[in-house]
Amino acid sequence: MEKKLRRSARLVDMTQHLLANPYRLIPLTLFAEEFGSAKSSISEDLSIIKELFEYKGIGVLKTVAGAAGGVKYIPMINRGLAVQVVEEICQRLEHPDRLLPGGYLYMSDILGDPEKLNKIGKIMATVFAEKEIDVVMTVETKGIPLAYATANYLNVPVVIVRRDSKVTEGSVVSINYVSGSSKRIQTMSLARRVLQENSRVLIIDDYMKAGGTVRGMVDLMKEFNAAVVGIGVFVEAAEVEERLVEDEEYISLARVSQLDMRDKEIKVVPGNFVNQIDF
Repeated sequence: MEKKLRRSARLVDMTQHLLANPYRLIPLTLFAEEFGSAKSSISEDLSIIKELFEYKGIGVLKTVAGAAGGVKYIPMINRGLAVQVVEEICQRLEHPDRLLPGGYLYMSDILGDPEKLNKIGKIMATVFAEKEIDVVMTVETKGIPLAYATANYLNVPVVIVRRDSKVTEGSVVSINYVSGSSKRIQTMSLARRVLQENSRVLIIDDYMKAGGTVRGMVDLMKEFNAAVVGIGVFVEAAEVEERLVEDEEYISLARVSQLDMRDKEIKVVPGNFVNQIDF
């Protein structure tokens, strides 16, 4: 006879299952059959987990009633912790050695740090939690880790727009777009088979100056009859002469408010997510 788990062990196992399957509707019968427990007992366990998740700022549990119902874990980070994480990153980005030619900042160490990257991805996922996203999209290359971190919490695939088409991806759709900073005509492409029509797309970009690349991805989505339901930017540049993306179209986590190339002075502050999102 299979040994029945104590309630404490059952709570741990259920918590682990929920954390590993964000945004997936899990029927109560799955837990009831696995642990040999009544649905009423499972419901009580979920109430305990729900309270803990909300208290610790891990996320929320949503219950769906009915025969086909169950419980769904939505990863979220509370506002205070999100601001704290972003403020710490802003301080790191203000070091003069990070200043690169063209007004860019060196950020690869932050985007390569699993702990920081996971926190940034969770903030992005929290910001766009209500958008019913089908895929997360980014352009190669530095934005890829951030896109995957965000998609991991949203439990959706990642689609990568290429600068050059690859023969291994089959038929592609390519468009020309204007680079916002250099005003040069560039090309981006996406394989036809990686995105279904009418998909709801979240665009993620690591660093946005004038927004030419983001605008290019938005235009590319029109070729797939896909809807861009959100644009998330890790860091946006200081004021530019002409931004190709309107302020209300995107959410940024950090913003370069001052950049002096001559004296190598950088000031980075939390982005517009602080004012535009209530979480």
